[in-house]
Amino acid sequence: MNINDLNTIEQMEQFLTGSQAVAFLVASSKDECYLGIQRTLVKFRYTSLNKRSKGVVVRFLIKITGYSRQQITRLVKQYRDTGKIERQQRTYQGFERLYTNEDIRLLAALDERHNTLSGPATKKLCERANSLFNQTQYQRLAGISVAHLYNLRKSQSYLRQRYTFEKTRPKVALIGIRKKPRANGEPGFIRIDTVHQGDQDKQKGVYHINAVDEVTQFEVVCTVEKISEQYLMPAIEQLLDCFPFVIQGFHSDNGSEYINYKVAALLEKLLIEFTKSRSRQTNDNALAESKNGSVVRKLFGYAHIPQRWAPLINEFNHNTLFPYINYHRPCFFPKTITDGKGKDKKIYPYEGMMTPYDKLKSIENAKIYLKPDITFEILDKAALSQNDDQAAEQLQKERAKLFKTINERDLKSG
Repeated sequence: MNINDLNTIEQMEQFLTGSQAVAFLVASSKDECYLGIQRTLVKFRYTSLNKRSKGVVVRFLIKITGYSRQQITRLVKQYRDTGKIERQQRTYQGFERLYTNEDIRLLAALDERHNTLSGPATKKLCERANSLFNQTQYQRLAGISVAHLYNLRKSQSYLRQRYTFEKTRPKVALIGIRKKPRANGEPGFIRIDTVHQGDQDKQKGVYHINAVDEVTQFEVVCTVEKISEQYLMPAIEQLLDCFPFVIQGFHSDNGSEYINYKVAALLEKLLIEFTKSRSRQTNDNALAESKNGSVVRKLFGYAHIPQRWAPLINEFNHNTLFPYINYHRPCFFPKTITDGKGKDKKIYPYEGMMTPYDKLKSIENAKIYLKPDITFEILDKAALSQNDDQAAEQLQKERAKLFKTINERDLKSG
């Protein structure tokens, strides 16, 4: 029996109870199926049936179409309202795309120049480029959320654009005060640490001396051949001279390169308090150690660099790295809040992110901390001589030139 042979509600009920053998007609498309449902409703005069008979028709349509009761109910309602059943294809308007491929390429180039900083730091660079240096191409990126910035970094357009140590031994010595320095919001209290640039064939690499101010995060990196007195003392004098403010405190870990009488005598001569890390207090020198990873290792990596290249690297640090990290690289600054139990907790709000130089200028009466021959007019001229992108491009160019020189001459000598 074919479904077209069903002419009464009673025959339809017999079909539903399984007492009749029926050959199904398979629709080749949804439009054809909808037309078959409409023909059935017309044939049995659905609108004039009683409630029980309507239920039989609905169950029959569910049986032969495979549609759910909800779908059949919607189609029957459309038939009652309009007298026909038509496929209603809806086209949804998607979200308007805010950030273009050009914005993504701009972000990729920015990350390339600045060595892929954190999301908040990158957002801050976009804001500075747009508002401070009038680089209008960053206008849309300046308003991006940090979360979506990371989404753009995962996009295909971005990915196509980017083809991207020995511990010091503690030594007991009665030199320096074993305590955590208290800056009390004043610049001039620096933390210092050493980064070793790998060994190769039992030959030591260069050493980076990394000094960071606790309050402003002003940073100076000096590179030496060895950490002996002959090389270290001139490096310490150089880095103390590079800071634009008066140094009041000098804090190191317990490595023998700093805990010695020569360094102590130099600091005493300059009236600088000498402190060293306490036992089992890993946070005492955490600021310098974090900068070792985010700045020194990110720039120079972990590979061995022969000691003879220390003067060339130190020149790069002084001429290129110093202005970039202090005038053009944003940093988070902690804010201490106290909960209801009196416990202090540090948070790092995005609104407080700024460059070390901007942080220095934001300190109340900041002028009184500057060295006698330094003024903010002089520092402003240095800070605004380049925008952030130009400073980052120069850093990448000079770094590439530095490593090209090192690699080429090492190959020739090898």
